[in-house]
Amino acid sequence: MKRNGAAAATGDGMNGNSFDLVISGGTALTPMGRVAADVGVRDGRIAALGDLGRAAAAERFDAAGLHVLPGVIDTQVHFREPGLEHKEDLETGTRGAAKGGVTAIFEMPNTSPNTDSADALAEKLRRAEGRAWCDHAFFLGATDANAEALGALEWLPGCAGVKIFMGSSTGSLLVADDATLRRVLASGRRRAAIHAEDEDRLNARKALLDPAAGAVQHPHLRDVETALLATKRILALARETGRRIHVLHISTAEELPLLAAAKDIATVETTPQHLTLSAPECYERRGSYAQMNPPVREARHREALWQAVADGVIDVIGSDHAPHTREEKEQAYPASPSGMPGVQTLVPLMLDHVNAGRLSLERFVDLTGAGPNRIYGIAGKGRIALGYDADFTIVDLKARRTITNGWMETRCGWTPFDGTTVTGWPKATVVRGNIVMREDELTGPPAGRPVAFQECLPGA
Repeated sequence: MKRNGAAAATGDGMNGNSFDLVISGGTALTPMGRVAADVGVRDGRIAALGDLGRAAAAERFDAAGLHVLPGVIDTQVHFREPGLEHKEDLETGTRGAAKGGVTAIFEMPNTSPNTDSADALAEKLRRAEGRAWCDHAFFLGATDANAEALGALEWLPGCAGVKIFMGSSTGSLLVADDATLRRVLASGRRRAAIHAEDEDRLNARKALLDPAAGAVQHPHLRDVETALLATKRILALARETGRRIHVLHISTAEELPLLAAAKDIATVETTPQHLTLSAPECYERRGSYAQMNPPVREARHREALWQAVADGVIDVIGSDHAPHTREEKEQAYPASPSGMPGVQTLVPLMLDHVNAGRLSLERFVDLTGAGPNRIYGIAGKGRIALGYDADFTIVDLKARRTITNGWMETRCGWTPFDGTTVTGWPKATVVRGNIVMREDELTGPPAGRPVAFQECLPGA
């Protein structure tokens, strides 16, 4: 591997100008692939790539033996604030993100009250100021009441887009019928994020509940057909209205051919949980701690998801971080709520899969950086390139560590991956040139800012 620009750096770093930060000696994952290059940062942006050994810098980070990745973006988290802070809040959630190597998050609208208006969005942005450890954006929740207003609301600063819940999950946001879905999709043009489960089938299958069976029946009650019906419906409505959609946390083998045939209008997310766990083992071992919506399913679905990653059908990995307290999760199923923490474990779990040969490091970068950039039109994030935000996830691919509840920053204090040993670990998190985590230690104060989007910039 040749050093990029051994005699001179790309950019103006060797012209006598100093840098705020130089990350030296590492292997950078750039649009040209893996490159042995130093990275120079000035005013929060990438200012130079190459040999910066003689350049003046206010701070240096020795990345010898490490890989410097574009900052990982987690496009689906639930940080529970306002109203549900006993589970999580914006400070603890972004603290976990930074500790896990995540530099930006998109937060979901099923809080209390729901994030379904300009005022509610402004309140979340106000709460995040001075408390968020990473950059952030917030989804607006679609409802029957705000359907016609969404076309204007989606352009507000700090808005990641519109989130549609087709099936009931945690919270009260729900758009279940085709007439309302049609109105929501027809109002606006940014890509809409979709939770695709069919509410009518969910309700009908409640009669099959066996109170004695526990959480192992979760993937049978919320079965394959529940997901497949909703995905078929939303694809048809997206085509009818001409609206681009992003279908979240895909969990079934049966949905993947439909989504592969709809790449002109639909993009696809899956989660580390669906790529790592399988039924019934995860429920037998972890009970309701493995319960989420849509469910973790049998191994054949997991293998189909990995094939979809290899085939390029999956566009992005999102954690669907959705914490609940131990007391809530230990209620008898189905009173136990669905959801598990995930933002802090996304990077180590996926790096372990990289080391196991299930995907390349370049594909991981695409799923967590370039993919989110393409899907949501993020301005200046998702790649290591001149002029982009200086967001980096610096990792040791050889580090062998065990994920534990004690390592977790989430307020709920647990992870379903407690005791899981992985190879690959985040060593530092850099947000716009600020080192916010180094060797598992957070360095403050929190300085996260709202994410900017290309379509929402002045003059766009």
